[in-house]
Amino acid sequence: MSQPLSFLCISTYFKGEAFLKACKEAGNTVYLLTYEKLADHPWPKEAVDEFFYLPSQDNSSQNLDRMINGLAHTMRSRKIDRVVAMDDFDVEKAALVRETFRIPGMGQTTARFFRDKLAMRMRASAEGIRVPAFSSLFHDETITDFLRTTEAPWLIKPRSEASATGIKKVHSLDEAWQVIHSLGDNRHQFLIEQFKPGRVFHVDSLSQDGQTIFTRASQYLATPMDVAHGGGVFRTAVLPFDSGEAQRLYELNDAVLNAFRMQYSASHSEYIRGDHDGEYYFLETSSRVGGANIAELVEVSSGINLWAEWAKLESAMARNEPYQLPEVQNHYAGLIISLARQQWPDTSGFTDEEIVWRMKKEYHVGFIVKSPDRERVLQLLDTYMERIYQEYHASAPVPDKPTN
Repeated sequence: MSQPLSFLCISTYFKGEAFLKACKEAGNTVYLLTYEKLADHPWPKEAVDEFFYLPSQDNSSQNLDRMINGLAHTMRSRKIDRVVAMDDFDVEKAALVRETFRIPGMGQTTARFFRDKLAMRMRASAEGIRVPAFSSLFHDETITDFLRTTEAPWLIKPRSEASATGIKKVHSLDEAWQVIHSLGDNRHQFLIEQFKPGRVFHVDSLSQDGQTIFTRASQYLATPMDVAHGGGVFRTAVLPFDSGEAQRLYELNDAVLNAFRMQYSASHSEYIRGDHDGEYYFLETSSRVGGANIAELVEVSSGINLWAEWAKLESAMARNEPYQLPEVQNHYAGLIISLARQQWPDTSGFTDEEIVWRMKKEYHVGFIVKSPDRERVLQLLDTYMERIYQEYHASAPVPDKPTN
């Protein structure tokens, strides 16, 4: 039996309980660094040997300095062998900890490819992977040239936010510059890219030794941006397993993860097939499990719990032991989620046998359905969307920061 290892898991949002449990079950010492306001959340305390807290979730220099100083004192009496970031916003924190204390794993340069949307686009473009036309917001003349040589509309988006948070759509050169000027001293933290309508997909994967060992491709039926900015109902469904579309996405996803030097982790990546040309474009990726209950969708479809298998994979790699992925199942599944007017919506009127998961969260309503027939999944999602709009739906302004 190899020596037990100590894992520092960083999660400043409440998520990753299955990772913590699986990491502990693998025989490791588990430390959790989280946001102090999450102290009372139902973390699996039996799986965590010790909790540490940050006063803020952000990646400001002040907060990162406090984190490093606190860990320096902690590590005088506790060894940390590996560091895992369980949320997008913690990737930078984890990379800094690894660099500072010389802990193996993804360093700050590679972490940029999984956090910084400008770095992602530049790297993908340099590797011959299609991306929407884009520009940094550093140099005035370059920005104006970009606006004059590409067609409206454009998206101005933060380089380091998640999902649709902070994105602005603009339709003219003057409007673009108004938004850019409004960013003030923070404008270098944003980019601008051409918006082209199309079908948006997400690919959820596990990688080992630089190779994807598990991949599931799904299509957003209502994208996070549509939902955030249009007040819609979030829907996504697994693609036909043997379709040319799924195969093309698998190949593109492999190319992206290889270009970004992914070694071993979970990843959640997004792509668009442009309506204007039928080509596939890379949008963004991340070195973590997808949010918005996509992990539950993937597990219903495949039998693979991405959080738990990621923990087992990380533990095996750290110990230089073999990792064996469980047998993968192929079920069609779909996910639907909406904000609700009711604090605790009563969904007892939804009685279809295909329902395998119901959301239990204040002011939210949601389901996952499973069927051997993909058309049945899509039919149920359409029916549920109409019922949710009539009986439950509420919308809210786009938050400045993600909520999960």
